Amino acid sequence: MEASAPLLLPLGEHQATVWFKGHPRARFYRLTLQRDGSFRCTIPRRGNLAHAHDFVRRHQPWMESRLVRRSLRPGPPREWRLGVLVWFRGIPTPLVRSHAGPHLQLGDLAIPQQGPDEHNLRPRVERALRDLASRELPLRLQALAALHSIPAPTVQVRNQRARWGSCSARRCISLNWRLVQAPPDVLDYIILHELAHLRHMNHSRRFWDEVARLCPRYEAAEAWIKAHGHQIL
Repeated sequence: MEASAPLLLPLGEHQATVWFKGHPRARFYRLTLQRDGSFRCTIPRRGNLAHAHDFVRRHQPWMESRLVRRSLRPGPPREWRLGVLVWFRGIPTPLVRSHAGPHLQLGDLAIPQQGPDEHNLRPRVERALRDLASRELPLRLQALAALHSIPAPTVQVRNQRARWGSCSARRCISLNWRLVQAPPDVLDYIILHELAHLRHMNHSRRFWDEVARLCPRYEAAEAWIKAHGHQIL
């Protein structure tokens, strides 16, 4: 179930937009802050919109604190020009003009340059990173699935707004293309996290036991995401 209109909620100096979405496997109401600053309220199978509105209003102090924290965090600059530091494979890497040809260079990634008067390089660089992710991420998922004797699922590389990855009941794993900007161990953790969902489509204790078995250092990856993920996603 999904509401036809969002809830507009005043939160101190902010005004939040709350979207409501039903989920057949959800057991509890849940609030999530989205990348665009709105909130999503997940409604469990036996829930309803009236209870969801009450749930949101009870959590207004938490929502306001999240918006305040979000406003204080430095994010990536809107415009990228030569010399800007861009996260690439877990390292803030300068975007430079290559000496070997008419293209830009980000680490070992060569990016065709449209022209010397191109004002904002961000769309071009992000397109190159997304193309790279479309080539690399499915191969890495297949390798990790084979390593752990998990039948390889369908995989998609997507431009997800607020998730690093997701797994559907139809055994389709979606990965955020921005994972090529994260450290390799964080990339592996996200993939293994989603592979664990093929065995446990929830976040139960059994699921986290499976994550720990597949990725013993997953807590370090979670810590990196908490500290730096907002600079990418």
